[in-house]
Amino acid sequence: MTDVIIVGGGPAGLSAALFTAKNGLETAVFDTDKTWMHKAHLFNYLGVRSLGGDEYMKIARGQVEDRGADIHLGEPVTAVESADDGFRVETEDESYEATYVVLATGADRSLAEDAELDIAFDDEGAIDVDIDMETSVENLYATGAMVRAEEWQAVIAAGDGASAALNILSKEKGEHFHDFDTPADVPDLRSE
Repeated sequence: MTDVIIVGGGPAGLSAALFTAKNGLETAVFDTDKTWMHKAHLFNYLGVRSLGGDEYMKIARGQVEDRGADIHLGEPVTAVESADDGFRVETEDESYEATYVVLATGADRSLAEDAELDIAFDDEGAIDVDIDMETSVENLYATGAMVRAEEWQAVIAAGDGASAALNILSKEKGEHFHDFDTPADVPDLRSE
């Protein structure tokens, strides 16, 4: 049983994984590596002057792995269903269980549409979520282009992933959780 399974390894999924893994939750990311970021170049991402999408993905994956997340690259998820204490996530090779699931598959909503869960969609065909990115199914989150008919931007998706992760962390800690680091909290990152 894993604490958090994230389906999708673009900006939304990796952002969620960064927060949950960094704060002690066992986190697994299932990534087909088909993110639009491989076609992108970031000029409009705050804090980034100019960065190719491939480079961004390399840095983001490394950061997430450094914080303890397990990335299953090239292991596509085929189904998400309810289980006794959360969810069962199926791949072609294995079955995994988690307390929380974050869907971060970009504009591809087929996994949510095919799920045997009662996931609500809005009038435009996007997944209906609350302000914390939680769907109509408790402990199931959706992010990025899955929840918007348009407005598909890496920075928005990363914010959605962070929002979902902070809500998960708040639930786990039993109080509102705010992830804020000071310079004294940061390990020496020169070796990374």
